[in-house]
Amino acid sequence: MPSRNGNLSARAAGGYPATRMRRNRQHDWVRRLVAETILTADDLIWPVFVVDGDNERQSVESMPGVNRFSIDLLVDAVGEAHELGIPCVALFPYTDPALKTPDGREAYNPENLVCRALRAVKSAHPDMGVLCDVALDPFNSDGHDGLVDGERILNDETIEILCKQALVQADAGCDIQGPSDMMDGRVGAIRRTLDDAGYEDAIIMAYAAKYASGFYGPFRDAVGSGGALKGDKKTYQMDPANSDEALHEVALDLSEGADMVMVKPGMPYLDIVQRVKSTFAVPTFAYHVSGEYAMLKAAADKGWLDYDKTMMETLMGFKRAGADGVLTYTALDAARLLKNQG
Repeated sequence: MPSRNGNLSARAAGGYPATRMRRNRQHDWVRRLVAETILTADDLIWPVFVVDGDNERQSVESMPGVNRFSIDLLVDAVGEAHELGIPCVALFPYTDPALKTPDGREAYNPENLVCRALRAVKSAHPDMGVLCDVALDPFNSDGHDGLVDGERILNDETIEILCKQALVQADAGCDIQGPSDMMDGRVGAIRRTLDDAGYEDAIIMAYAAKYASGFYGPFRDAVGSGGALKGDKKTYQMDPANSDEALHEVALDLSEGADMVMVKPGMPYLDIVQRVKSTFAVPTFAYHVSGEYAMLKAAADKGWLDYDKTMMETLMGFKRAGADGVLTYTALDAARLLKNQG
């Protein structure tokens, strides 16, 4: 019965022993029946690295189990991802150092490694989504996401290059443009460039809340930008101490035409994922970045963690926080497990 203050008493509300929370945990079938969060292969985006050459597969030492693929092998690898039900891959190039320049002009070369890989993947797997990074760090001899003048990263001048980069990627078949550079105003400029060129349907997934994190080191090894990086990226990537600022960044990118937004890194920023999703109710993604992956693999290789269990728990954590999808190097591993479970 209701108590005098109008609230249900503890007994009427269902306290112990009338309520036993373990009843709904006692069998696998009932746990599945009442699960609040579901993870499927549809939630996964596989980041994959491409390198020039033929029949070339290069392991990334700081990311056990991750390889750079030449285009011919990349096509096969994407085919496996497609068969496992993964809806999208994200392409990142290991650019020949001889092609890296201070102005990053290789980024908008229509015959660069990304564009050639794009055409090959879309030709072989036309219904596989492909996301491409829009940033200069794989092409810039300074290792920064933008043009550099002394110690200053140039915002507006960088945007001009990013627009050219996005356009050649769209011409090559890119489905989702992923501006990851954190220059102010870049989403709006890229949107106008794509629209003016007839790519009104091109999707933009903005790296809207990208933090100046220590978890990116292995990725920089994978794309060859780490050794070139001069200084740090704190003047344009976000301060890990800030949360409200992330909402401001997301709001700006949405107002400029972003269709989807991303939080990066992942696990240390689940609070940001939750705030973004609950505030804006738009497609929200998280990047389970290279350092997070490397820690998980290293602990598993030492026998300190069960890789499969902790990997799936990690991905479920992203979903529980509100992420609609996760960019993760574990995508193939997770998809295989999910397929076997099905």
